[in-house]
Amino acid sequence: MTFYRVHLDRGRNAYWAMEEESEELYETAQVLLDPETGSFTDEVSEQLEYVGSALLVMNRVTLDPPWRGHGLAAVLACEVITRLMAGCRAVACSPGITDLSSHRLTARAEWDRVNAKIAQGWESLGFRPYRDNVYLLSPASQDLEEQRGALRRHLAELGGSWRAGAS
Repeated sequence: MTFYRVHLDRGRNAYWAMEEESEELYETAQVLLDPETGSFTDEVSEQLEYVGSALLVMNRVTLDPPWRGHGLAAVLACEVITRLMAGCRAVACSPGITDLSSHRLTARAEWDRVNAKIAQGWESLGFRPYRDNVYLLSPASQDLEEQRGALRRHLAELGGSWRAGAS
């Protein structure tokens, strides 16, 4: 997992700092931040409660192929976000496939199905589509906390079924 905490109040323009770091972060900055100020655009600010000034970007979540498809990414991401979001006004992500090392997703329909499943997983945590494949989660929302208990139970069930299968 790769997360970035972007400070919007530390004197450096966060928009341009994200542009310098990577293309993916720059794409997020273009949707959420004002290039002149480096702060959230007025439109984004209106949608978020003020609970901090930073932006947490979930940039990449990669599981080895045998672990995919079991809901582990959502469980793990929920725990990480919960630990890192203090002081953040928003958590952002752009759900989709970024690991192109697997050649099994050559058909467009399969590619779209997998991307939709990934987006559905992030929506289950409380992320909501904002614009241009950027999803937002407000740390003030109770969605993440409500899902955390269910995800922990799911992880325990997975562990039990894997242990039973290994016996």
